Amino acid sequence: MKAAIITIGDEILIGQIVDTNSGFIAKSLDKIGVEVHEMLSISDDKKHILDTFGQLQNRVDLVIVTGGLGPTKDDVTKKTFCDYFDDELVVDELVLAHVTELIEGYFKRPITQINKDQALVPSKCTVLFNQVGTAPGMWMKKENTVFISLPGVPYEMKHLVEHQIIPKVIKEYKRPYILHQTVLTYGQGESLVAERIEEWEDSLPEFIKLAYLPSPGRVRLRLSARGTDKEMLENELATQIKSLDAIIHDIIVGFDEDETLEVVVLKMLKEQNKTITIAESCTGGRIAATITAVPGASLCFKGGLVCYATQTKIDVLDVSEKLIAEHSVVSAAVASEMAIKVKALFNADYAIATTGNAGPSKGDAAAEIGTIFIAIATPNAVIVEEFNFGQPREKVTDRAVVKSLEMLQKEILKNVC
Repeated sequence: MKAAIITIGDEILIGQIVDTNSGFIAKSLDKIGVEVHEMLSISDDKKHILDTFGQLQNRVDLVIVTGGLGPTKDDVTKKTFCDYFDDELVVDELVLAHVTELIEGYFKRPITQINKDQALVPSKCTVLFNQVGTAPGMWMKKENTVFISLPGVPYEMKHLVEHQIIPKVIKEYKRPYILHQTVLTYGQGESLVAERIEEWEDSLPEFIKLAYLPSPGRVRLRLSARGTDKEMLENELATQIKSLDAIIHDIIVGFDEDETLEVVVLKMLKEQNKTITIAESCTGGRIAATITAVPGASLCFKGGLVCYATQTKIDVLDVSEKLIAEHSVVSAAVASEMAIKVKALFNADYAIATTGNAGPSKGDAAAEIGTIFIAIATPNAVIVEEFNFGQPREKVTDRAVVKSLEMLQKEILKNVC
């Protein structure tokens, strides 16, 4: 079963907003065995929309459209649906009652004609009732293709996908199983990982596909199995993952799409009832932001400092001015001192400290641009490593964040009781 996802809106095409709806819809469809054939972003133009509908007609089973539904005059989707299906707009009384209750009951203002027009829907459509907004979804079928229109507001779209579309697709269509297993690796690049697992990859059965998903400092390996026998697919995926683990066990840190390194590290800290703090210079709070983005991080993360300026390291962290003068602010000695001081300040079990030249200029230090020192203070020692991540600046900070977490994980493993 194949689907296409269309986002309508000039604001997407000019880069004013980022389309996050398509990703959510694609993941939701994938979970129930619907293959997304293509994603398109198109303008708020009736002819463009009609042409796109015509191109997708009978090529896919589902076309899901987001955007172009709302109270303003430039929302064209409903009218375009009427043109494509040779239909007319009529008032849906249930939707009208819902809109009236929202406007007059919740917002406490008189309902206008523009608000009432939200209840206009094509007469032939199945209305997808929107409990969290005013614009209803629409489900219409022409020949072998179902066209579904959803509001572009993300939380409204998500509600309709989860509570209306997915249950309806499950009920009305027979679908294959699509199962995924993600292996999270850290510390080696895509080409090196590919070289190490080449023989294993070549031996995969035809119904299992491998995708490499690289990002700074890490590579996700996603195995996707497709078929009609769910138990067989699950067993084969488990067998292949076991074989893969035997080959690259040293760089595998997790087996779940959502089990990022920060999730893994926090899980380890929670299991050991340990805490972490951070003193950041060149990473500018990025490590702390990465950690606190994980729900439940407050159980182990005690806090941190962004000591960006040299004087701040002296005044706030009490790093020795003499030490900085002797070794430079970008040095192993200063990184180590920062980790020790912040660990003591927050009374934490572990600490991370970063200092470096992310670029594009050298700042207060003579070290080469791209040079980063990362220190990890543990209950028993301080470990410092030097790296040069090159340029540009964003790459340097991204790599520093990943490498800091990778080093922390290794030290936690060493200190397991």
